[in-house]
Amino acid sequence: MTVSFEQLCEMALRLPGVERGTSYGTPALKVAGKLMVRLKEDGGAIVLHADWETREWLLTVSPEVFFFTEHYRNHPYMLARLDKLDAESLPAHLERCWRQVAPKRLLANYPNSAN
Repeated sequence: MTVSFEQLCEMALRLPGVERGTSYGTPALKVAGKLMVRLKEDGGAIVLHADWETREWLLTVSPEVFFFTEHYRNHPYMLARLDKLDAESLPAHLERCWRQVAPKRLLANYPNSAN
């Protein structure tokens, strides 16, 4: 099932502090000015913030969905194909991205926060 960037935004905007913005001229979602996710220039993929361990794990278990280009090799981001993303697991992916960029004050007030 294809997930649109607008559907993704609706899910992400439920998280505290998430705001619409732009990054590299494309629609993006940020938390306190930090990039959480953006639409890739081709419109068919998104760029997600990801720690190294999560990125390696997702690239291994779901290579048809998650990938990276040489540009992102040394950066804490990965790409995901919108037409391959599972709408049911997307909220968990978005929350994981949010937790990686959200300031401590937002994390402290969010349910199930380990911080």
